[in-house]
Amino acid sequence: MRTLQLDLGERSYPIYIGTQLLGNPDLFTPHIHGKQVLIVSNTTVAPLYLDALMPALDGFNVQAISLPDGEAYKTLDTLNSIFDALLGYRFNRRCTLIALGGGVVGDICGFAAASYQRGVDFVQVPTTLLSQVDSSVGGKTGVNHRLGKNMIGAFHQPNGVIIDTDTLSTLADRELSAGLAEIIKYGLIRDPEFFTWLEDNIDRLLARDPDALAFAIERSCRNKADVVAADEREGGVRALLNFGHTFGHAIETGMGYGTWLHGEAVGTGMLLAADLSARQGWLTSAQVERIARLLDKARLPVHTPATMDSEQFLEHMAVDKKVLDGGMRLVLLKDIGNAIVTGDFDTKHLRSTLDAAQARATN
Repeated sequence: MRTLQLDLGERSYPIYIGTQLLGNPDLFTPHIHGKQVLIVSNTTVAPLYLDALMPALDGFNVQAISLPDGEAYKTLDTLNSIFDALLGYRFNRRCTLIALGGGVVGDICGFAAASYQRGVDFVQVPTTLLSQVDSSVGGKTGVNHRLGKNMIGAFHQPNGVIIDTDTLSTLADRELSAGLAEIIKYGLIRDPEFFTWLEDNIDRLLARDPDALAFAIERSCRNKADVVAADEREGGVRALLNFGHTFGHAIETGMGYGTWLHGEAVGTGMLLAADLSARQGWLTSAQVERIARLLDKARLPVHTPATMDSEQFLEHMAVDKKVLDGGMRLVLLKDIGNAIVTGDFDTKHLRSTLDAAQARATN
């Protein structure tokens, strides 16, 4: 087992990465301070892993709720079903919520924990590659609104993150690739050596080689932990973690939540951001091709949806958390491994990037 620490002073917590962790009480009991535990999972994950988790919670008053599976259910209505369970079971403010599932489950469960009785404890147990390397770490919680993704939520750090890589054995190939998008992101924004390693080892990751996966997960979590420790509430450097996300969120909103997986949309969004960076004169065409080649090898889409034009992109991108005082800010690349957050880009170049992408998608 590998253990990382996210250093946030009194809100610091460990990230455990390894195999056969789900049923280990030594990893769970130190992070549960009361007797009441609500496991929040979904209809896909609960049948697979709920029973494996239960031995770790022996001696606690444990209840469980299964949410419908999918990004389309990351809503206030679904959130309210968790509050219904907590109130129905008469859980007090010393209760602990456990998020057993992917990013949607983790985000909703975390937001419920942030809100219930003005804040209770929770533990992240991510079961998808994307949630293991991204959404489970850092304390961002929330739900979607029909006009914008993740626009309603709170910062609420978990007590711990327990990543059992055995759960990846049941992950669909498409979900695995979606997780690889977020892994590739870390190489692009701040870790060029890791990006090169990914180019050399992408086939091992697709083949689910356990050593390669463990290395990639740990390296990704370490990168994210360092960024979050420096900027917990996204006042500066943490915004770099949104590389590709403004474009990607536009795809998710425009196509309908769940039509494209989050990682698929972010992968395409990263390529659009790289294209715009090249039009700004910051990347070479060879570097953009290098990025496109890795995304393609990771079995991620490298074309935008054929049904979305530039105007639709711009409309959805204008409803984004990084818009500041009416001005759009994007995460762009000065080099592979060197990202910046900037509003200082030529809007003509942005439109050219989107127009060119639509032309490729419709040919």
